[in-house]
Amino acid sequence: MSTFKHPVGPQPSRVYWRRRLVLLIALLAVIVVIVLIVVRPGSSNGETPKPVTTSSGKPTAAATNIPTTSASASGQDCDPASVKVGAVTDASTYSAGQLPQLSVSITNTGTTACKIDAGTAQQVFTITSGTEVYWKSTDCQSEKVDAEVLLQPGKTISSQTPITWDRTRSDPATCQGKREQVPAGGASYHLETSVAGIASAETKQFILK
Repeated sequence: MSTFKHPVGPQPSRVYWRRRLVLLIALLAVIVVIVLIVVRPGSSNGETPKPVTTSSGKPTAAATNIPTTSASASGQDCDPASVKVGAVTDASTYSAGQLPQLSVSITNTGTTACKIDAGTAQQVFTITSGTEVYWKSTDCQSEKVDAEVLLQPGKTISSQTPITWDRTRSDPATCQGKREQVPAGGASYHLETSVAGIASAETKQFILK
């Protein structure tokens, strides 16, 4: 009687073993194909990576803190005349010890979608009082990157995570040391922002108490 371990037939047993080996390999190949179709290695769960935001105080620019529409924006470059940049703060008056949160908004005033480099390498926040510049985000900025975003016509996008100003003067020479606190007690300051060289048309005024 023929069994799997002891095949019986007119031909040598090695012939039957070779046939069974070929059949087993073919069966394994079919199983592998089925598994590959079901699992689809290398595919994601459909989620797109979330953009990293800038840190508070000293923006590190791991990516853009502006929400990206796609991993790689497509379309024509924006006409600077059709882009409106705005300076944004979370309040108009800050009590003693309260730290201003600084943001930027970008509006496409044109009629067609366009792309702009809104990465942290292209963002500048400047705080002035009178004719004096007290703080600039690029003085101690590190890890700057470029990142294109797609602006839809008539739409405004804003910073996902604001930059926290610690109410000190900035200077490239003091990046690793202690900084001088700016005057308060009702002092008035103005925030100006720019993205890709396009400056905010107006500054945002705020008071430090």
